[in-house]
Amino acid sequence: MPHQITTSYEKDSIDLFRYYKKLADRAMAQCPDDALFTVLDPESNSIAIIVKHMAGNMRSRWRDFLTTDGEKPDRNRDTEFEDPPKTRAELLALWERGWKYVFDALEPLTEADMARTVTIRTEPHSVMQAINRQIAHYAHHIGQILFLAKHLTTKATGKWDSLSVPRGQSRQFTAEVAAGRKSQR
Repeated sequence: MPHQITTSYEKDSIDLFRYYKKLADRAMAQCPDDALFTVLDPESNSIAIIVKHMAGNMRSRWRDFLTTDGEKPDRNRDTEFEDPPKTRAELLALWERGWKYVFDALEPLTEADMARTVTIRTEPHSVMQAINRQIAHYAHHIGQILFLAKHLTTKATGKWDSLSVPRGQSRQFTAEVAAGRKSQR
């Protein structure tokens, strides 16, 4: 029997994580294989490195979420910015494993869990603070993935399928949302 989500905050959080994941999934799907590993300049990260970092963060933060510090002793954050996965398949496997940690931790939470305290780098956080911290962190990096994917895909192919409201189509999109044919979520 599927888990019944007990709080609207929890459901909203899970929905938001799924939304951001879907945006990045759709962006990476459009991106040519070689572009996933492209670095724009020495201070930038490739999509592959961003994914590796996010997956490392997800593993650390969400594994044993309620019972251990979110910065696990076996995490080496600095290495997350080195040696990216070599293929699209490796990259996507790492991506999916990371998200599995997120959803496996969030889906069984109960209303009572919302009153608990968790730590991240020894600092106490309410469960909602920890969740919101990660939503903000992942949104930041997914924005980077979207920027890179759009830039590199358009450069390589000359086209990009919009992930939100296409340019010049705001009124049409709003009308379709009002008519129930599209959603902003």
